[in-house]
Amino acid sequence: MEYINAFWVGGLICALVQILLEKTKMLPGRVMVLLVCTGAVLGSVGLYDKLISYAGAGASVPLLGFGNTLFKGVKKAVLEDGILGIFMGGFTASAVGISAALIFSYVASLVFRPKMKE
Repeated sequence: MEYINAFWVGGLICALVQILLEKTKMLPGRVMVLLVCTGAVLGSVGLYDKLISYAGAGASVPLLGFGNTLFKGVKKAVLEDGILGIFMGGFTASAVGISAALIFSYVASLVFRPKMKE
């Protein structure tokens, strides 16, 4: 049942974002910023952790989950280091995910040998 919940919640998030892109004139970059900020806000009021406990990766993998991760990192760093935690917390919380994305994309570029568009 965990897989089904992850699948339908992640699919619903993606479908809602696709509808937002199709029905508005918002650019993809602005939609991504909106998703990260929404995840941080939902995390700050305690709603996103409940969604993650229900849907697992279906809620933590989309950009909403990235915003929630940034919020949790900043919150933890502020409690430990004070006001400087605002600047450090997001980097520490998301460093592993960002590093993995960079490494795997580099490996994929070596395997598939992408070409520049002409």
